[in-house]
Amino acid sequence: MNNIRKYRPGEAASSKWSEERDEFERDYARLIQSPTFRRLQGKSQVFGAGSGDYYRTRLTHSLEVAQIAREVAKRLERTNPFLSKREHPGLIIDPTVVECASIAHDFGHPPFGHKGEEVLNHILMKDHGLKYEGNAQNFRILMFLEKRAGSESGLDLTSAVLLGINKYPFLIEEEGRLKGVYGAEWDVIRELRDIWKMPEGCSTLEAQLMDLCDDIAYSTHDIEDGIRAGKIQMNATFFEDQRLIRHLVMEILNDPNQHKFGWEQVDIEQMVRRVLHDYLEQWELIFAECNREESRTRREMKARWVSSFASRLDIIDDTERGWKKVALVKDGAEDMDLLRTMEILKKLAWVTLIKDFRVLRLQKRSEIIVERLWDSFIDKDKGQWIIPPDWIDSYERRSTNSNWSWPRFVADYISGMTDAYAEKVYAELFASKSGSIYEMD
Repeated sequence: MNNIRKYRPGEAASSKWSEERDEFERDYARLIQSPTFRRLQGKSQVFGAGSGDYYRTRLTHSLEVAQIAREVAKRLERTNPFLSKREHPGLIIDPTVVECASIAHDFGHPPFGHKGEEVLNHILMKDHGLKYEGNAQNFRILMFLEKRAGSESGLDLTSAVLLGINKYPFLIEEEGRLKGVYGAEWDVIRELRDIWKMPEGCSTLEAQLMDLCDDIAYSTHDIEDGIRAGKIQMNATFFEDQRLIRHLVMEILNDPNQHKFGWEQVDIEQMVRRVLHDYLEQWELIFAECNREESRTRREMKARWVSSFASRLDIIDDTERGWKKVALVKDGAEDMDLLRTMEILKKLAWVTLIKDFRVLRLQKRSEIIVERLWDSFIDKDKGQWIIPPDWIDSYERRSTNSNWSWPRFVADYISGMTDAYAEKVYAELFASKSGSIYEMD
């Protein structure tokens, strides 16, 4: 069982296991010492990176997801005896594997958050019939683009960590598939899944746990940032605003994943109103407990909601798929009311932060930057002279590889940029201000 989970599909067969460190600890070191991990500090979570030293970036978000996930993993190990039987490689929860998956889950996000992802996907699909998607790009980075000593391609992570990151176990090129894994990496992931005998469409318990902890962080931490920024105002006028409620209901109805939450079982508008009312009422109680200090209240609210969600995570039978499921659980069954509550809070963060008109203005600017950078690089004869030489060297060494066409290469280069670096290159190309020729890219 350990051999299957610790097998490294990209690493040379002659490589020896470390006698000093556990294999998953080696994965952890490879991830946090990678350039991609460091660049997360310059990529937007909700507010643009550099908006202020208070707000979360992709880096701090990933670390917070990892902390929640590791603590829950430890508890589930203690409270679920069947895990110790290790009956199936996908029905095991190792806290280090979950932490690694959490750290790496956003590696594939481009600069400027979801807007950058949207623009790159639109351009690639329109002009070249290729998709760009953050989860798929994760695997392209981890298995192809990143480099480490002794390897020409990828970080050579263990099977358990690779499948722990794989929230969407599908080939993204399939018709109608919005999320998944690009073809070249999917060949490896599918082979691992076959070796593990994973049921079709099912993720490992570790991947499921990471995914839910990501949702917990999103629905609590991003709201904390929104309150701090004044985008979410803690008063009845804001929370009872009909426009806000209407937008939340529309986001729920338009979500392609709405079937997961059983919304047909409830009056959506009534539940939205109830959750918002209860959230504000809780804020007012904690505000009084914290001697009317808003900063303490924000932190206490966040902590209580994280605890409310995380303490209810457990493992139940997934009878539809004949598998196991990590879920918010009450009385031995999935707590759909709490799951819908978390989804409403996620939508609250989305509607008030991402869809704020000032944020949308910044996103429009981001869209222009990504599009102009693309136009500058996509002509190979001209673009190769204004892309850093080490990138061009890598491309030329592997240009015969069908996995790296010029359009995909340009997408890789742009998507690896931080927000600030994308703006810097844009300024050098299109604005009056230019950087020094002695700057190191």
